[in-house]
Amino acid sequence: MFDFTPLARPIFAPKIRACRSWVGNSAVVQRRELEWLLRKGLHTLIGEKYGFRSIRGYDDFASRVPVMPYGKIRGMVMDMISGGKDILWPGVTRSFAQSSGTSDGKSKYIPVTRDSFSRQHYRGGAYVVASYLDLYPDSRLFSGKAFILGGSFSNELSGLPPGVRVGDLSANLIANINPLANAFRVPSKDVALMSDWEEKLPALTDAAIGQDITNISGVPSWFLTLLRSVIAKAGASTIHDVWPNLEVFFHGGIAFGPYREQYRAITDSSKMRYLETYNASEGFFAVQTDMEDSSMQLLLDAGTFYEFVPAGQADEEFPEAVPVWKVEEGETYALVITACNGLWRYPLGDTVTVKSVDPLKIVIAGRTKHYINAFGEELMVHNADAAITRACGLTGARVANYTAAPVYTTGSSRGHHQWLIEFTEMPEGGLEVFADTLDRCLQQENSDYQAKRTHDIFLARLKVEAACEGLFDRWLASTGKLGGQRKVPRLCNDRHFIEPMLDINRELHDMKNKNM
Repeated sequence: MFDFTPLARPIFAPKIRACRSWVGNSAVVQRRELEWLLRKGLHTLIGEKYGFRSIRGYDDFASRVPVMPYGKIRGMVMDMISGGKDILWPGVTRSFAQSSGTSDGKSKYIPVTRDSFSRQHYRGGAYVVASYLDLYPDSRLFSGKAFILGGSFSNELSGLPPGVRVGDLSANLIANINPLANAFRVPSKDVALMSDWEEKLPALTDAAIGQDITNISGVPSWFLTLLRSVIAKAGASTIHDVWPNLEVFFHGGIAFGPYREQYRAITDSSKMRYLETYNASEGFFAVQTDMEDSSMQLLLDAGTFYEFVPAGQADEEFPEAVPVWKVEEGETYALVITACNGLWRYPLGDTVTVKSVDPLKIVIAGRTKHYINAFGEELMVHNADAAITRACGLTGARVANYTAAPVYTTGSSRGHHQWLIEFTEMPEGGLEVFADTLDRCLQQENSDYQAKRTHDIFLARLKVEAACEGLFDRWLASTGKLGGQRKVPRLCNDRHFIEPMLDINRELHDMKNKNM
């Protein structure tokens, strides 16, 4: 294939100039973004409710408009899905990104407006390519094709109006992509949007194995499964045996650290590069601009106005939020956005640490609440609590305490969740029956977990280990937190809580066996 990279560079160069122009001008750029958002929202239901017409500047906006988590706008979003006009954003919105739910529902549906497609998501993608080409003058990115791993329009809503599509963000992006981009990407839309992963995985493998792939984009856990499938199908040792010109993985969605060694094992490290992005159903927010610096530069003109909330005020309607021009280096904040998808002062649930003020660079510090998102499942505590309650009801079990953490994929086993549970009454049928039941209940509570569990392709069934009586009290005592605020972390996205608990559990088992 002809190398179009030299022709593409001038097209993406303005994005780099834009990023550099933000230095010293973050207040100007972001104030302009907020003014544009308020103008667009003037005649919407939300704009009339909070008097956007009379808002004068950021301070007025922050004092008048409350922080609105999804539970407060769910009804308006459902009205938009039903065809409602001028509700959270002007006009009728026909695309919605399904994501894991909040405390009042299994799933949440994020509007993807026409402005959101162009000004947030596709513009964010352009910044990613621009950043990479700027970092690597020797790149031949457009000498081959991009392999973009997408989801589907599978959803659990019924009676959708004609033309309304609800599904993964990636499915929405692929379905609406500029036709010219299809010349540089695989697989075809038909394959990319398949919903049954048992059929989709071999179809993706077949679609990509004979292509000249130069770059891949997606979630690390999903792509690891796919790359292994391609390697096995080709009878190769590494993915570079199949795609010798592969040069970069644009990754995001979950932390890459736990997967880094696994990618090294299946790639030629001398050829492979990794660029981190911060994109979500709610928007495209940041991109890595320096390979020696893992922090990401916040995109200031990509359809989003950012606010930073002190972590202790994350649940307040009117927190002491600060805009980008008032953040402090080294501080960790909960991130709140106002964006051209109709989200107004919406808490993302992410916490970020500011690594640099000018340019504004961040790293994702975690979530405002305990969670597991090691495989893109976005499992929240309210999901886990509801599922374990239901599982106990179905099996006759009673639970005193529990915690759960991910077990990452290895060369010989698939990733899964490990649950450490202290039962006061053991489940009927034993731990395996309880594990099966809990797994099914989690899928009923969380649509992202359900998607990752489909056909055991990306996430294996969870495993349950019984905790000895008093384990969690002993662990709390070892941390100095027994009594008072005695809280066991229900979920953790790494294993730094569960590993010492497992050690204590083994000690208790040994003591019990010696006394028998």
